[in-house]
Amino acid sequence: MTDELRYEVADGIAVVTIDRPERRNALNRAVREGFFEVWRRFEADPAAQVAILTGAGDHFCAGMDLKEAAETQLRIPPPGFMPVLGDTIEASKPVIAAVQGTAYAGGFLLAQMCDLCVADASARFAITEAKVGRGMPWASPLIHMLPQRIVMELALTGEPLTAQRAYELGYVNKLAADGQALAEAKALATRIMANAPLTVRAAKEMVRLSTEMGRSAALRASTRAFDSVYLSEDALEGPRSFREKRKPEWKGR
Repeated sequence: MTDELRYEVADGIAVVTIDRPERRNALNRAVREGFFEVWRRFEADPAAQVAILTGAGDHFCAGMDLKEAAETQLRIPPPGFMPVLGDTIEASKPVIAAVQGTAYAGGFLLAQMCDLCVADASARFAITEAKVGRGMPWASPLIHMLPQRIVMELALTGEPLTAQRAYELGYVNKLAADGQALAEAKALATRIMANAPLTVRAAKEMVRLSTEMGRSAALRASTRAFDSVYLSEDALEGPRSFREKRKPEWKGR
């Protein structure tokens, strides 16, 4: 772990904070490597049901630390260079991005890899690589999240997408007032945690499978993903609590 990346758990919510406000939370080597430990810790942490990824200060993440990249003369990033959820590291539990200020390049990637996104009015999303002569293969999944013409414009111009426009296009789940992205993300996490945890995890897997597969293959794979849910104790507790007119007591098994 590094002092520039914080992991704090309270009331079932793990808040992961990039803490380099003086550099707009740019991704240096220490933060990138620290993320691998953070996401493994979250996955194994029984006290954490949902994670929120955010940045300290007025910005989410400005992307790669270009000063470090210049010093190391980085060309093609090596395998495992970035801890990308669903790609180079796994998290079966929900992850929410709480975005304020800039989410540029690698910062946009961090927001993209999360399952949900809350942004305040100051948030801006941009693929800025063309402005500094770098590559953007990480942006290819955006075609499942934004219209093709919007992705093309972002990639070719390097100009930012406002939080309001991102919300209108369906990329942002919830708009928050300035400075309230983290608070709104916590409220969203609380609503998720009221549900059966095994069903929540399987639902996340279902959406991911459906994004990558055709209809019939996704139906078959999703049916298998929910087998353990149907066979769980929680699958009996839900109907029982409804009959008894009380809140369910989820066991996660």
